[in-house]
Parts: sequence; C-alpha cells; structure tokens
Amino acid sequence: MKKFDRRSFIKTSSLSAAAIASPFSLENCINPKAATNGIYMGGYAAPKIPNLRAAFIGVGARGGDHLKVLASIKNTEVVAISDLYEDNVIRWKKIAFDIGKGQRHQNIATYYGEENLWKTMLKEVKPDVVFIATNWKNHAPMVIKSMESGAHSFVEVPIATTLKEMWGIVRTSEETQKHCMMMENVNYGRTELMYLNMCRQRVIGELLHAEAAYIHDLRFQMEEQKRGTGSWRTHHYANGKGNLYPTHGLGPVAQYMNIARTDDNFKSLVSYSTPALGRKKYAKKNYASNHKWNQLDYQNGDLNTSIIKTQLGRTVMIQWNETSPRPYTRHNLIQGTNGVLAGFPSRVALEGGFEGLTEDHHSWIQGEALELLYEKYDHPLYKRLNQKTQNSGHGGMDGIMIHRIVECLQQGLPLDQNVYEGCFWSAVTPLSGASITQEGAPQQFPDFTLGRWKETAPLGIVS
Repeated sequence: MKKFDRRSFIKTSSLSAAAIASPFSLENCINPKAATNGIYMGGYAAPKIPNLRAAFIGVGARGGDHLKVLASIKNTEVVAISDLYEDNVIRWKKIAFDIGKGQRHQNIATYYGEENLWKTMLKEVKPDVVFIATNWKNHAPMVIKSMESGAHSFVEVPIATTLKEMWGIVRTSEETQKHCMMMENVNYGRTELMYLNMCRQRVIGELLHAEAAYIHDLRFQMEEQKRGTGSWRTHHYANGKGNLYPTHGLGPVAQYMNIARTDDNFKSLVSYSTPALGRKKYAKKNYASNHKWNQLDYQNGDLNTSIIKTQLGRTVMIQWNETSPRPYTRHNLIQGTNGVLAGFPSRVALEGGFEGLTEDHHSWIQGEALELLYEKYDHPLYKRLNQKTQNSGHGGMDGIMIHRIVECLQQGLPLDQNVYEGCFWSAVTPLSGASITQEGAPQQFPDFTLGRWKETAPLGIVS
C-alpha cells in the first residue's frame, strides 16, 4: 500500500489542482490534419480479454459505483484503486473484496495521499482497463496516459474540455490501438434505448430534428466546499462559457441520428446564453459576504441554447442550465416525418395513431398507455440486462453500461460509443463558448475522423 503524509500537500478536491498543472504530451495534435501512424478506431474491435483486470482513478462518487458493478461481473478483477483520499480507497477496497467473497478482488493495490499517484499505479499495476471519474480537467491527461500505458480507458463525461485535448485523445487512441470511451450512461436508459430501436425501425420515418438538454438545479453542490463535485465544479460557473455539460441529452439523440456513423455528422453550431444571475444571487443569499463563493465573478450565463446544423441539414437544439429553479429534464426529443418521440415525460405521437390508443398525431401516447410501446419496442439489450442491473445507479442505466463495456472487451467486440463520438459530443462546450464570444457566430465542428466517419457502421440493435 502506497501511503504518504497527507499534511505534506495542500488538500484539494479529489485528484485536481496538481494534476491539472501537470504537463502531458499533445505534440501529436499540433497539426490535427497531419498524417498519423495509427489506425481508425470507428469500428475497431480490440483483442479479447477473457479475464479483465480493472483499475479505478477517483472513487469519491461515480467511480465507486462503477467499481461495484464491475466487481460483480464474472471473470473480472479489481486490481487497483487510486484516489486523493484514504477513506474513499479503503471503503471501496472492502466493498470489492466482499463482493468477491474471497475468490476475486483479493490483491487490490491502493494509492492515496498525493495528486499524481495514479501515474505510479499505471506503471506498477499495468491494468487492462482504467475507469476514470475525476475533475473534468483531469480527464484528458488521465486517458492519454492510461492508453500510453497499455490500458483501454473509460472516462466520465465530458471526454475533455478543449479541442486540443480531444485531438490528443483521438491520436493517442489511434496510435496505441486502445479504446477510449466516454461513459455516457444516459444512452443506456430504457426510454433512450427504446427510442433508438424505434428510430432504427423507421417508426417515425426520416429524421429531421432533435432536442437535447441537461437542465438540473445543482446549486446545492456549492455546499461541497473542500472536497466533492461542488468544490471544483462551482468555479466553472465563474470561469467557463457556453454549455458546460452537453452530452447527457446529446448522446442519445446523436445515436438516433447516426451522427458520425455513415449517415450524417455535425457540421456547425451557433450559441447564445442568458445573463449570469442565479449563482451570484444564491451565493449572496446563503453565504457570508466574505465567503469564497461570494468572491467569484460568475460570468457563464445561467441558461445556454445552442443549435447544431448537420451535414444533411438536420438540426439539433441543445440547452443547459444548472442554476435556475425548475424541474429536471433532458428533453430527449426526436422529430421524424411520420411522428415524434419525446421525453420528460416520455410520450409519443405518430401519424395515423397507434394500435387503437390514438387515432392520429394530435394526441400523445403517454402514461400507462406507453406500456404497449415498451412491449413492442423495448430494446433487447435492456430486456436482457435489466434484471441484473436494476439496482445500479440512475434507474439501472449505469449497470447496463458497465456490463456492456465488459462484454465488448471480453468478447472482442467494437464498443457502442467510440472515441470520436465522445469528442464530437464534448466539442459542444468549447464551440458554444467560442460562438458566444463572437456574438453568436457559427463555429465549424472539427472532423476528428478526417472524413472516415462515413466508413463507420451505425450502432446496431445489439441483443
């Protein structure tokens, strides 16, 4: 066990400040269009790993949940855990050991008490796969180093915060032939999977327009002042710009539309934000005038709206708001020539109606009536894995995601979400910021595939 004197360094949020300052190699993306020695990862299937050795960086919240699910899957082994805080590491080591019942997860290397021990972990343990759930700024250096160390990397959203980092991740994945998947768990929700199945079956005809959002009042996180998400995320409301968290809503609708897979791709984006009022008001109301949250100059608008135009001329509206008092929503709307699928609440309208429930598209199929739709169009992946994962996070979607990741790696299958998709979806953040800075001027999406997205088959309805 690696132990360091915790008083010898400044305590910050889990794996944050020092790691952010640490340099990592991005030479391979100075000229993004330059030739690469790597291979295209769009439909890449890595060699099978029948017995999967997994390491975890960051187990304060999401990382621990992922560990718990993976540890319960056959032919997996938790081999290392790294976190800034000792209590996080000890807790999740015990949980993994107990899940293994003395048969697996017995020799878990632990690393805590210094910012960069995750690098030591990679060097000493050499895991097959690394799961990363840390501060956003750490994502790019950690996934790049993990792949360079010979491990497939799976990282919480967003995959990175800058376009330069995204190019670096793409190039590293191509040159090491290691997967890098952004863990967009919402793509594995029951309704999202059903809508994907319905789109593939062309129930709503040709796809025209989508609406996606992450509207979630997270002001309560400002209470996490020394460690936890709020301790670092709050600063993004002051220093960030544009849509800081686009992928929960965008990931599913992008897969409905086959974005970056044969059919279509993002082309350009325009973006506007409201004034930034809510965080300042909340801080003034709840904290002393000399409190650190009242010393921040909150610049990022409370609500951001962006519009994406695709290569085929289709449109996607994306909204983000983590500050205003309103109910949670991701919108999750996809409009076709024969009908519309929508979320929050889930509802469907089809031209000509549906099996006696509705006569035409002027009435929603919703509530209990939706059960007939689930019966007919439930995604086979959900039906197969739901019983195994229903006690995992976010209504079971987290568990389905981890099971599917392990399944793909053990069986040597392409991943459901490739490295390019993670970059296209995450690119909304820097592009929306640039559009706002330029008074709403359109921003062109970089093509992280260099045109090869046309070679990538649509995500199938895997069973």
